[in-house]
Amino acid sequence: MNKEGMQAGLSQMKVYFDRSTKVLDEADSKFSPKPGMFTTAQLVAHVAQTVDWFIEGVFAPGGFDLDFEGLDKKVRAVTSLKAAREWLERACAAAEKAVDAHTEADWAQVLPEGPIMGAAPRFVIFPALTDHTAHHRGALTVYARLLGKVPPMPYMDA
Repeated sequence: MNKEGMQAGLSQMKVYFDRSTKVLDEADSKFSPKPGMFTTAQLVAHVAQTVDWFIEGVFAPGGFDLDFEGLDKKVRAVTSLKAAREWLERACAAAEKAVDAHTEADWAQVLPEGPIMGAAPRFVIFPALTDHTAHHRGALTVYARLLGKVPPMPYMDA
């Protein structure tokens, strides 16, 4: 995968996420379909955190952060959809910078054996990010419908 493809994938991922979730607003921040599930704000924060997690982990000497309990606590502390969206903006901007900061040869290097994409080239995080984000943007469209809102199609402006 070349750097242009990585950047295009990140951009498209963000555009589709933003379109799908644009009907949600700050008043929806604390909505959760069921106690214990992520709120709207927390789910967006989880998406942002995962972008950071993949980008940071793929080059970290110790690999990916596997303290899932600690990661969950950070997400559950988010109460504002606005703050979660700002986190996602920062995470996506940092991901774009990370693509530029490394060579295509760096991105093609194989990750060490391990539970997270072990023995795969680093660039496999980009399809994984797209898939993860699509999964959660779909969940957020369900949240929107439960709130009586109609989410737009992610693939085109309406």
